[in-house]
Amino acid sequence: MKRILIFVAGLLLGALAALYFLSPARSGRLSGIPVRPPDANTVNSGTVTVTLDEKFFDSLLGTIFQRLGSPQLKLAELQAASPFQPAVFQNSCSNVVVLNPEGGNVKTGVRFTGGKITVPLAFTGSYNVLAKCVQFKGTAKATVDLAFNQEKQIVYGAVIIEEMILEDVPPLVSALVTAFVRETIAAKINPFEVVRVEHFNLSMPIQATGGLVKANVKDVRSEVQEGSLRLLLTYDFSAEKNAG
Repeated sequence: MKRILIFVAGLLLGALAALYFLSPARSGRLSGIPVRPPDANTVNSGTVTVTLDEKFFDSLLGTIFQRLGSPQLKLAELQAASPFQPAVFQNSCSNVVVLNPEGGNVKTGVRFTGGKITVPLAFTGSYNVLAKCVQFKGTAKATVDLAFNQEKQIVYGAVIIEEMILEDVPPLVSALVTAFVRETIAAKINPFEVVRVEHFNLSMPIQATGGLVKANVKDVRSEVQEGSLRLLLTYDFSAEKNAG
């Protein structure tokens, strides 16, 4: 009888996981044109370079964890919670994933290496699966894709989970929990703003000519070096005479 119950539970979880994986993406798509590496045109154009290094993100994340606490994300649910669940059980399972500074020999951060933006993550959480609260902890390896929206003058990023390891989670529910952690990150984090390049636009009055020169960012390229990210901003220049 016990084996039959395990078999049925496995089929049910497999079906739920299949529904999740086959369903269309809900959100998290990048807005704009994918940011590409610099080319010959970029090199030969007048550009402004913005450099971000790993120490900057170490300080940023350290401030968040120390001053604001660990970020928490509510996990997506396959369906609404049953109204017949005991109140004690409802309060005991928070259905959240909590980002931690470190765990499992992994330190949460942003790394620039091998031509990629990588994001190691450490997390804990709990999830209600078939009327059972599953407590989990784990680590993940992610990469970040960039896109530039010229109309909004914003460089966006999207975290893409490439690998996830859960500890002390039954195999029957591991795939389902992993799927919902991925969904939560895609739905509630992506896309995020990396930098508003409008702050780097120029408007220079040229008094000797009685006119104004403007320069707006028209293209953004990225170059990942060991330990840092370089964003190369290319401008579209225009000029106009003062009225009168």
